[in-house]
Amino acid sequence: MDAALYTTLNRQSGLMREMGVVANNIANSSTTGFRREGVVFSEYVAALDRDPSLSMAHASGRHVDLSQATLAQTGGTFDFAIQGEGFFLVETPQGERLTRAGSFTPSAEGELVTPDGFRLLDAGGAPIFVPPDAKVAVARDGTISANGEPLAQLGLWRPSDPLALRHQSGTLFDGGALEPVEDGQVLQGMLEDSNVQPVSEIARMIEVQRAYELGQKFLDAEDERVRGVIQALGR
Repeated sequence: MDAALYTTLNRQSGLMREMGVVANNIANSSTTGFRREGVVFSEYVAALDRDPSLSMAHASGRHVDLSQATLAQTGGTFDFAIQGEGFFLVETPQGERLTRAGSFTPSAEGELVTPDGFRLLDAGGAPIFVPPDAKVAVARDGTISANGEPLAQLGLWRPSDPLALRHQSGTLFDGGALEPVEDGQVLQGMLEDSNVQPVSEIARMIEVQRAYELGQKFLDAEDERVRGVIQALGR
C-alpha cells in the first residue's frame, strides 16, 4: 500500500476515536462530577519493506482534564463537593474507584452510597454509617458528625502516578495505587458540575469532522487514481 494511504488511514482512525471522545464530552456536559477527556496523539515509525520508513501519528490514549468545575449549591445533607484536588473513594463490584460526583444517600443499612448503590469509603477505606434521623454535618476537612459527635472522616484520594488514572464508566475512574490528599476541602450541600465547556467541544467537533472529510476526499481521489491506472494497464 502507498505510504500516503498508510498515513491517511491511520489519521482517519485517530480522528474517529477523537470524535467519539468529543461526543461523549458533549453528552456529559451536564453530568455532575464529570471530567472532560481528550485524545493523546503520539508519533511512531513504521518499518516498511522498502526505504524510507514511515512516520505516523497514533491516537494512543486519553487525557483526563482535572481542572476544577463550578460548584452548585443544593442544600442536600448528603451532597458533597470537593474544592481543590482529590477524589472520593467508592466501593464497586470491580474494586475501589475514584469519583468527583458527590451525591450520596443513606442505604437501608444506613451506609452512604452513590445513586448506583456503591458504598462511600472513609479515610481508612471503611464504609460510612450514618444513624437514622441524626443531624449530619460535614466539616471542610471531611469530618462527618451526627448530632455533634464525630462519626468518620471522608477520605480524599489521588493516584500515586497521575498517568495511571483511567476512565472506567460514567464518573468513575481507576487510579491504581492511591495516596491521600491533604489540601482538598469538602463542602456540604454542594455538588460539582461537569468541567466540560460545551461551546469549545462543539467547535472541536467541527474541526475534527472537517479534518476527517478532507482525509476521506483524499482517499476517494486515490481510489479513483488507482482504478484509472489498473484500467490503463488492462487495455
